[in-house]
Amino acid sequence: MSNQDTKSIGFFEKYLTIWVALCIGAGILLGHFAGSSMEVLSKMEIYKVNLPIAVLIWLMIYPMMLQIDFSSIKDIKKRPKGIILTVVVNWIIKPFTMAFFAWIFFTKLYGAWIDPAQAGEYIAGAIILGAAPCTAMVFVWSYLTNGDPNYTLVQVSVNDLIILVAFVPIVGFLLGITDVTIPYDTLISSVVIFVVIPLVAGWLTQKLVVNSKGKEWFEDSFLPKFKPVSIIALLATLILLFAFQGQNIISNPFIILLVAIPLIIQTYFIFFLTWFAGKKLNLPHPICAPAAMIGASNFFELAVAVAIALFGLQSPAALVTVVGVLVEVPVMLSLVALANKWKY
Repeated sequence: MSNQDTKSIGFFEKYLTIWVALCIGAGILLGHFAGSSMEVLSKMEIYKVNLPIAVLIWLMIYPMMLQIDFSSIKDIKKRPKGIILTVVVNWIIKPFTMAFFAWIFFTKLYGAWIDPAQAGEYIAGAIILGAAPCTAMVFVWSYLTNGDPNYTLVQVSVNDLIILVAFVPIVGFLLGITDVTIPYDTLISSVVIFVVIPLVAGWLTQKLVVNSKGKEWFEDSFLPKFKPVSIIALLATLILLFAFQGQNIISNPFIILLVAIPLIIQTYFIFFLTWFAGKKLNLPHPICAPAAMIGASNFFELAVAVAIALFGLQSPAALVTVVGVLVEVPVMLSLVALANKWKY
């Protein structure tokens, strides 16, 4: 049996869609039976940032940032084409195609099911999701497609740096086109809270631990301890979100399917675009496959946080980002199978 055949995704990651579905059910039930308590939690805010959700999302993002090694970026000049492809797809193409698909579906095709007044918020959620390229799960997708782990790390590190400067203007521009009022102070503070602070904290932690215990201990003993923290925080966040969203979903259970369709189409579209562009650029499979995976997947933790901060816990925008979590794993696993089948 080849090394590729023996590779498998971790237990929690493999069944993430099932955990998300269970959290949807648990959250809706919690919201139904503990309505007044949920009301109290939903009002625990500072500068429009819900504190319980903020803590949970920070616990999701911080472990991911521990993996980023910015010293690897110095190697870009050795093989620049893969990085250029990643940057172009994630920052020049992907946010705009997501906005286009969302506009087509939510304003044109879904007119009979979605109130035109709410369509803008559904589009906004999709835009926020599309402007946040994947940071953590892409290491799993790269591993499953026999990607070059060092090059994947460089691609992710570059994207994390670009998020700091490009996420706010791109989201602001696209939301402005859809006539959604942008509270830029909230948007900027969200990026500071959910990207800048955990990024700096992760970098400092990595530096201190590696200097103290060595890189091998950091990777083999320290990092694995944080993996359950990220997953548990994600599931707890989803339970709270659906507790707040429960009434919207009960009144319109069809909405999750409606939201999922454009997100799935966007994922496949970006994968095929990046895959065939990578082949055209003569990228080797271990670089092309992760590039396509990064483009197709999303940094849904950041998207959830920003959508909540901008539009609120019970908003259609927040619901879109949560549905993004629901559909991502099964869709990405299908793309992993495709990338392995097309290995060249």
